[in-house]
Amino acid sequence: MKRDQSDRLLQLAYDLFPGAVNSPVRAFKAVGGEPIFIQKGEGPWILDVDGNRYIDYVLSWGPLVLGHADFGVVEAIATAARLGTSYGAPCPAEVELATLVRSLMPTMEMIRFVNSGTEATMSALRLARGFTRREKVIKFKGNYHGHSDMLLVQSGSGMGTLGVPDSPGVTRAAVADTLVAVYNDIDSVSSLFKEYSNRVAAVIVEPVAANMGLVLPKRGFLEKLRELTKKHGALLVFDEVLTGFRVHPGGAQAVFGIEPDLTTIGKVLGGGLPVGAYGGQRKIMEELAPAGPVYQAGTLSGNPLAMAAGIATLKGLMEEGTWDALEKSCQTLVTGLQEVASKCRVPVSVASIGSLFSVYFGGQSPHDWDSAAQGNGRHYARFFQAMLERSVYLAPSPFEVGFVSTKHTETILEETLESARASFALL
Repeated sequence: MKRDQSDRLLQLAYDLFPGAVNSPVRAFKAVGGEPIFIQKGEGPWILDVDGNRYIDYVLSWGPLVLGHADFGVVEAIATAARLGTSYGAPCPAEVELATLVRSLMPTMEMIRFVNSGTEATMSALRLARGFTRREKVIKFKGNYHGHSDMLLVQSGSGMGTLGVPDSPGVTRAAVADTLVAVYNDIDSVSSLFKEYSNRVAAVIVEPVAANMGLVLPKRGFLEKLRELTKKHGALLVFDEVLTGFRVHPGGAQAVFGIEPDLTTIGKVLGGGLPVGAYGGQRKIMEELAPAGPVYQAGTLSGNPLAMAAGIATLKGLMEEGTWDALEKSCQTLVTGLQEVASKCRVPVSVASIGSLFSVYFGGQSPHDWDSAAQGNGRHYARFFQAMLERSVYLAPSPFEVGFVSTKHTETILEETLESARASFALL
């Protein structure tokens, strides 16, 4: 694999960016080696600056459910751009995208567009506190909700990759009202409610944990969360930034039949452009300015380019047969990976739901952060590098999930499994 141009750019990047990257997990710290620089994306592939082509299962960390440079999405962006990139005023596309979202996630009766998942989660919790007039928030160890100060406590994903439990710069005061429970352990939540009962504004949860690898909720866990929050007058916030339109067109809440009070979404919502949103019951959302007293604003929120990309992406995903084919492709991949690993006598657990998957190197499938952290990161790193050498680009961290797009055809999946056979054999 050639990498002369990637190495040249990397040396320049080390002088320009901290750690040579603009987001930590891109730095390959968890898997060794150095990152590659991407020149182009097309369908299921990415092409680096040295001309190496890879089958891509990162897909910009999830948004590209229709693959790279999907014709409909690119045309929608180009058409919108010719009319202006941003107005700082309402535009028709905001209404169209919000209507689409509400048709897929009816619990989002009213919606506020923002520009990232981090912005969506921190804004939703400010709203929850304002609505309930309470200060405490319960989150789960290993659930990642963006990098706002109050939520950067025992997070998974990039924090786990770097081995940093909490970030310097986050003050004790910033996290004083953040309580941490154990994912899939309802007793840990009950204990916090017993201690803080009428002071808890909200419980925020990834309904399917996807930042400590892919960890599914135990049977009854989400249902009991819903019961507890109602009992204690707290709001239930589903962080579906990653799972929204990925585990099901209606999100994890549709899969498990749970109605949260507030939902945050992003990634697929923007089709590759920076978009986030939060929404929920009308009586809660109407506490937001200018309808109510809880303030939140954004200069580029609802900009026409992002709205156009989101509309084209969701419409493409809603075309007849598209979702079923996408889900089938993911299932074909994970079944194949599990079979290949078993034949090579490599102990792995391959989890999946919808179009998400992860490969866990270890014994039994993890059920929370502590068990996920017991996985063999060294084996994952070797597998990642072996797959990269064989033209397959996986997430450069054992705590991140993989994504399948509508462009991952049977041929592409078989190529991937051929690479996996050789890579697992090395272990």
